[in-house]
Amino acid sequence: MAVSRSQDGEQSHEDNSIAERPTAATTLRTSAKKKQKRPRQSEENPAPSIAKRARIQPPEPQQKALNKHPQDAPRSPSSSPNNKAESSFDRPAEPHWTNAPLITPRGSRLFTYNKETAEASPSKTGFPRPTTTTRNILDEACAHLVKMEPMLQPLIEKHYCRVFCPQGLAEQCDPFRSLCSSIMAQQVSGAAASSIKRKFIGLFNTPLDEEKAEEAKFFPTPAQVAACNVAFLRQAGLSERKAEYIKGLAEKFATGELSAAMLINASDEEVLEKLTAVRGLGKWSVEMFACFGLKRMDILSTGDLGVQYDHFIKGCNGHHADFSRRGMAAFLGKDVKKLKAKGGGKWKYMSEQDMLKHSEKFAPYRSVFMWYMWRVEEVDINVVEEA
Repeated sequence: MAVSRSQDGEQSHEDNSIAERPTAATTLRTSAKKKQKRPRQSEENPAPSIAKRARIQPPEPQQKALNKHPQDAPRSPSSSPNNKAESSFDRPAEPHWTNAPLITPRGSRLFTYNKETAEASPSKTGFPRPTTTTRNILDEACAHLVKMEPMLQPLIEKHYCRVFCPQGLAEQCDPFRSLCSSIMAQQVSGAAASSIKRKFIGLFNTPLDEEKAEEAKFFPTPAQVAACNVAFLRQAGLSERKAEYIKGLAEKFATGELSAAMLINASDEEVLEKLTAVRGLGKWSVEMFACFGLKRMDILSTGDLGVQYDHFIKGCNGHHADFSRRGMAAFLGKDVKKLKAKGGGKWKYMSEQDMLKHSEKFAPYRSVFMWYMWRVEEVDINVVEEA
C-alpha cells in the first residue's frame, strides 16, 4: 500500500491493487445490487409488451369521376335550408319515369318511388325495380354516354349537368303552373312573359293586409282558373286564344283528366299523348316539360328546337337552355356554316330520321345527351386524350 502526504500534513492511503483490480467479493456484491433493482417477472407480473408501430399504407388512387363539381356536392339534410328537398337525394330513380317531386294543388308532394314501391315486385306495382338513385343516376348516365361515344368525355368533363344532378332532381315541380307558364311564354319576349305571369297571379291574390301578402306569391289552383271566364283571364295581358288555352288546361286538371298522379305513373308515350291533346300544348312544349319539368331522362326532341324557352324552364326549375340542331350536326362533323348557307328550313342541319338514328345508342339517357348537344360548339369535341 502506498502512503502519501497532502499539503495540510494529513496522510492519504491509496490501495492501488483494489482500484485497478476489483476482488471477487466486490463483483458479487455489485451483481446482487443490480438484481435487486430489476423487477421480478412472473406470471402475475408479466413483462409489458412493446406495441408495434402500425404500418402506414399509401392512399389508394381514386378514379376521376365524370361530371363532378365539388361545389355542387349535395349537402346533408341537417345543414340545408330546404330539408324537404335535400331528403330526396337518395330516392330510387329510373330514366323512364318521373324523377322530380310533383306538387298537387293542395300542396302535397308525390314521388314516383316510395320505399314500398321500390321494394315491391314489379309485377305488382307496374314499375321496374330501380337500380339507381337520384344521387348517382347522373353518374350512370354520363358513363353510358362516354361508353357509347368516347368523344363526349371532354364535353361532359367541362359542363356540369345541373338539370339532372341530385339537387336538380330534388327540385319540386307544379305541373299546372309549369304548363301554364309555357303557354304564357309562347311568341312573346321574356320580359312580356314575366309581366303576364305576375299579373295573372295577381288576379287571384289581392291581400288586404301584410299577413296575407305572402299568399300573393301562390299560383292559382286549377279549380280557381277553371271557374273564371276568358274575359277575366285576359286582364293579365293574355291574348284571347291563350286565355282559352289556359282555361281549358285548368278544366282538365280540375276534373282529374290530368293530374300529378297521372304524370307520375304514365309512360313517356302516355305523357306525350295526354298533354298534346290539350289545346295550346304542342309536341315540342310537352317534350320540354317531360325533360326539364318531370325530369324524365330518355326524351329526345326533334321539333323546333331553335326556340328560346327560358320562361318555360323558369316555371319548372329555374334552368335556362337554348337548343339547335346545329349541336348534333357539329358533333357528327358536319360543316354547319355551309348547311346554314344552303337553307332548307328547320331540317337544314339534320333530318329528323338522322337525329333519331344517331341518338338511339344513347338511350335510356337521351335527355342528358340532348342537353350536351346544346354545348357542342363551346368545346372542341375532336380533342381526344392521347393514350
